[in-house]
Amino acid sequence: MNIVLHQPEIPANTGNIGRTCAATGTVLHLIEPLGFRLTGKELRRAGMDYWEHLDVRRYMNFEEFVERSLAQNPGAKLWMATTKAKKVYTQAAFGKDDFIMFGKESAGIPEELLAGSEETCIRIPMLDQIRSLNLSNSVGIVLYEALRQQGFSGLQTQGALHHGTWRG
Repeated sequence: MNIVLHQPEIPANTGNIGRTCAATGTVLHLIEPLGFRLTGKELRRAGMDYWEHLDVRRYMNFEEFVERSLAQNPGAKLWMATTKAKKVYTQAAFGKDDFIMFGKESAGIPEELLAGSEETCIRIPMLDQIRSLNLSNSVGIVLYEALRQQGFSGLQTQGALHHGTWRG
């Protein structure tokens, strides 16, 4: 699987997402501009001691991402997580090489990128009075559904408590 963050702004969110990607063997794609430096102590504090285990790729803009990643994976879909979608993320049929994109914390994915992509736009159900969920929580929810659909291929599916933390 592939997680794409379009112009993420908060280092702790990106750090948490990176840790989730490292734990699941998911590639993390970062589309600039970023709201922080990747070498910052904020990322390390958010769990990026796992950074060396993470396959992370950076792009100057969305067009470069399309050229370097989407064009080289013609069978893969680009799913866009947005509160504006009609389709719930559990209605998506995720492929093992698909990309799931999330927008920046303050504004989401730009309208011009969403235009014409209604079939691959997905949302997480929530109450109307809540604008959105935390970005790292949203990534975890959708990514684990995509991995579940793939049978958690390559992941340990039975585990035990290890040093007070569930591992499984």
